Amino acid sequence: MPVISKKLIASARTLCDALAPLKFGEPVTHVYNPLEYARVPHEKFLCTYGDSRRKVVFLGMNPGPFGMAQTGVPFGEIDAVRDWMGISAPVSRPANENPKRPVLGFECTRSEVSGRRLWGLAAERFGTPEAFFADHFALNYCPLVWMEASGRNVTPDKIPASEMAPVHRACEAHLITALEALKPEWAIGVGAFAEKRLLSIAPALSFQPNINKILHPSPASPAANKGWAEKATQQLEALGIW
Repeated sequence: MPVISKKLIASARTLCDALAPLKFGEPVTHVYNPLEYARVPHEKFLCTYGDSRRKVVFLGMNPGPFGMAQTGVPFGEIDAVRDWMGISAPVSRPANENPKRPVLGFECTRSEVSGRRLWGLAAERFGTPEAFFADHFALNYCPLVWMEASGRNVTPDKIPASEMAPVHRACEAHLITALEALKPEWAIGVGAFAEKRLLSIAPALSFQPNINKILHPSPASPAANKGWAEKATQQLEALGIW
């Protein structure tokens, strides 16, 4: 296994262990960590596509319920991961599973819109995953999915700062380790939250990547629902990345 993949896997396991004992109060009733129950496809992704330094690293926020929460891959829309990346592996179940949000792994029939848009653009522009991942990679800042009893997603900004402080410490340590391994020229936040996290850890890096952001592809963003691929492409071209 290449050295960089080994570093990424070791760092992900350290992150998983650091997050495991954390507790969260209302409105959070369920917490999923795909680094635990979807470790096999996650590490397969790191081994297959995280094997060398990259020009560009895209950073997401945290998993969507029908993406990484099912597949263990950042922005892990099932068709993109299985059919385009060629990754498919057994996924177990969270210890405290919300019946409104079951983990079905690669049997899940729902599609993660953000992942479909992101990986769809990669496939459209580069064709093969090998061509895309030659210069690009994708990480998530935090692997946790928080939800209410209803199954409704809880975003990090709705969680008390005191509960999020140890999450940030663990996720920042992982992000620093991952970026030190990949040494990208560009670190691009997929959305403003991710860009802020990149800026927060930049002083701790031994090198200084160019930090910027692109529009998040979430369907919750009205701007993303009108030509997201074209807008993201224009942003990356304006930065001189594409």
